Amino acid sequence: MKLYYSADYVAASDSFDTTRKSGWITKSLRVKPIAGVEIVPPVSLTVDDICRVHDRRYVEAVRTGEPRELAQSQNFTWDQGMWPMVTASNGGAVAAARAAWSGDGVSGSLSSGLHHAQHERGAAFCTFNGLAIAAKTLLAEGAHSVLILDLDAHCGGGTHWLIDGDEHIRSIDVAVNGVDGYMPSGENTLDIVRVAGDYLPMIEMRLGELPATPDLCIYNAGMDPDERCEIGGLPGIDESILRKREELVFDWAKSHRIPIAFVLAGGYSGSMLAQNELVDLHRITIETACRTTM
Repeated sequence: MKLYYSADYVAASDSFDTTRKSGWITKSLRVKPIAGVEIVPPVSLTVDDICRVHDRRYVEAVRTGEPRELAQSQNFTWDQGMWPMVTASNGGAVAAARAAWSGDGVSGSLSSGLHHAQHERGAAFCTFNGLAIAAKTLLAEGAHSVLILDLDAHCGGGTHWLIDGDEHIRSIDVAVNGVDGYMPSGENTLDIVRVAGDYLPMIEMRLGELPATPDLCIYNAGMDPDERCEIGGLPGIDESILRKREELVFDWAKSHRIPIAFVLAGGYSGSMLAQNELVDLHRITIETACRTTM
């Protein structure tokens, strides 16, 4: 299974889990490899690639640093490393989607910081929305329908506004926190789960009621629903539930022969969740994806 990563994913100087954990996970995979994983550097996106979904003035602000307020609208301090970081990590999301759809069946990228980004600015540690970029890129390359499955702790409001009205993209968003909430439209769904026991049944129900099989699923695999995560966690959701969630998602994709590409999404270390424990949570996604490779 191809897993996309390059050192550019951690090129920005601002140090936060979103800008650093891909490096931690890569180090973990080199020390303790997962059989079947091939780490591959992606091709970075160009300005025109990103402008599929984002305003050119905003894209240029991130590239150049000016105007600074706009360049830093995702809440990171701008520096020369930001542009290579976000073009590489969003390139990884596109590369994983392309690899899964073109025959690999399952692929992933150690990208994070995507689903809150809006058309004209960033938000909540998300600079560019690689989920929407990947979906629209694959549609342009021949896919007829794409499902964006968002299981981050928080709602994917940025993604909603970027795909709203596109009949070829559907989204399922199951969150445990109302941050970046929105009113879903069309066949898209948003559910905010408040009780841990409802979490897996809600995901299973939403996947089971899809009216048609998509050509591709792009999966935003957040680990911040974990109860130890201080940014978004829900009491009662633990590692065992998140492991069952990953088995549910990848088994669903395999049983329906749906190519699936995953990115990492949320997950934050803190006083209750050590860095190595966060890495182990994200490794669950990679391990489960490898076991269910078509």
